[in-house]
Amino acid sequence: MSSTYRGRLAPSPTGYLHLGHARTFWTAQERAMAAGGALILRNDDLDAPRCRPEFVSAMFEDMRWFGLRWSEGPDIGGPYAPYAQSRRLSLYAAAFETLRRRGLIYPCDCSRQDVLRALSAPHRGDEEPIYPGTCRPAAGAVSTATRAGVNWRFRVSAGQTLSFTDSALGPHTEIAGQDFGDFLVWRKDDFPSYQLACAVDDAAMRITEVVRGADLLTSTCRQLLLYRALELEAPAFHHCPLMTDATGTRLAKRDDATSLGALRAGGATPESLRAQFTA
Repeated sequence: MSSTYRGRLAPSPTGYLHLGHARTFWTAQERAMAAGGALILRNDDLDAPRCRPEFVSAMFEDMRWFGLRWSEGPDIGGPYAPYAQSRRLSLYAAAFETLRRRGLIYPCDCSRQDVLRALSAPHRGDEEPIYPGTCRPAAGAVSTATRAGVNWRFRVSAGQTLSFTDSALGPHTEIAGQDFGDFLVWRKDDFPSYQLACAVDDAAMRITEVVRGADLLTSTCRQLLLYRALELEAPAFHHCPLMTDATGTRLAKRDDATSLGALRAGGATPESLRAQFTA
């Protein structure tokens, strides 16, 4: 891992950024500045049906208005370009083939509803349901199936303990097969999953610390398995508490009232919004 701190901002333009995103991004910027390091902007735009040009434009406008600054990104380039995931598909495809050759992934034609209907598949809130193993082949089997047209899952070893120390939340441990199961690495629309693309890009861009929301703690455990499988060095992690509204509901992109654009239009200033982070 690089000795120079490299953090990143990685919004997905599937809606307008809200105050929760802003707080996490502000934390990332402050940590990069405190370490005398670099902050990178990456456009995580792989969800083609939901990513729209107006969301991309608003993303840049809102982040700059809020006071965020980056030294590499889609708008200014840098040594690890391109900085939009939709233009980095060859990297993900190479990682996919590595996992395939090593017998670590397999094709799966189960729908989400199929998984939920399986009695052995407990489901927790927004988390991906724990896969019951319906399509899982014998250990080490290498599939020659065509990549597109079917989902591909990464095989986890039931009972394996995944642990890391989070710089915000402290030690965190999850157990494969109990807290999460075999997870998607490639989608049937021939795009990589969030888990694979994120791990590949953070390693390729030499990110030394990932700052993101606490809702992604389980994703971190999944990604740690991918780092190991691909023989990549994992970054450090800092998971921020989630912001909620007055009713205690987690902020979401679908709620336009809490978007940065709406807050700005209502007269809020970056300074007044940032003051809420320490209130």
